[in-house]
Formats: sequence, structure tokens, C-alpha cells
Amino acid sequence: MAVSLFTFVDLYSRQLGALDHILRKGAEHAASIGVSEADMLQWRLIEDMSPLAFQAMVVCNFSQAWPARVAGLPLPEELTVESRPTDVAGFHAAIAKAKAYLAGLKPEQFAGRDDVPLTVTLGNGMEPTLPAGQWLTVFATTNLYFHLSTAYGILRSKGVQIGKADLFAGGGL
Repeated sequence: MAVSLFTFVDLYSRQLGALDHILRKGAEHAASIGVSEADMLQWRLIEDMSPLAFQAMVVCNFSQAWPARVAGLPLPEELTVESRPTDVAGFHAAIAKAKAYLAGLKPEQFAGRDDVPLTVTLGNGMEPTLPAGQWLTVFATTNLYFHLSTAYGILRSKGVQIGKADLFAGGGL
């Protein structure tokens, strides 16, 4: 069975919905224990790992940038460490913006692009060239799930009552 690269647009939109959902539950929990949203967004699993705000930022960025790259489109504006939201409402807005971007993509923008070579400079300075389909289906999707799962783990480690089903709550099955 052939899978269109466009199917990842819906998958990424669902993961944005899951992020939105768990951030909302995290904010409710933080408020109930007297923790500010700003402090909640700085929660980490362990001190040498990036905080919740970073994990959410990467999910927002990757969900837009990688489909854009694969479709051969200009990259949407990304959140940076300096420009990322400092409260949950800001992340809700960033997630809504990312979902709106994805909703504007069309299947024909991805047609025939599976094997188009893309060279991308990664954070460590490497510049691998891979087929567009491999970037999206392996690299981007693995990273998206890693950062979403890390956000989930951070929230669970702080006592937020979420479970596996909450990763589906934002986007359905």
C-alpha cells in the first residue's frame, strides 16, 4: 500500500492537538498546586534536558517546517528560544497557527516529491542529503514524537494526571 507524504500533514495536525491538550491539562495542574505557567514551562525531566517550553516549541516548528521543506515551499516563521511563548495561551496560539498552516497544504504539493533530494543543515552542523520522503517519514516524524513524548513525560513527572489516551485526545484516532 502506497502512502502519500500528504498523509503526514494530518498526522502532524493531530500531534499538535495532543500537545494543546496536554499543555491545557498541565496548566490546570500547575494552577491547582500554585505554580505559575511560566514556571511550569520551565519544568524538565532532569536538569541537563531542555524544558517543557522547548519541547513544545520544537513540536510547533517541526510540524510546519518539515512538510514545507518536503513540498518545496518557503519555511514558515519558526519560534525561537527568544520568541517562544512564555505562557500556555501563547502556545495555544502558536499551535492554532501551526494547525492553520497545515490546513492550507494540498495533496498536489506533495505529489512526486518522495525522492526529491533535500540537503538540510542540522543543529550540529551536519548537512545530510536525503530523499524528501525519508526526511519527513523518518527524521521529522521521529523528532516530532520524541519532543511530544518528552513534553508528556515532563508533565507526568510533575504529577499531571495524563495517560496514553491523552496523546490521542487532541486529534482523535
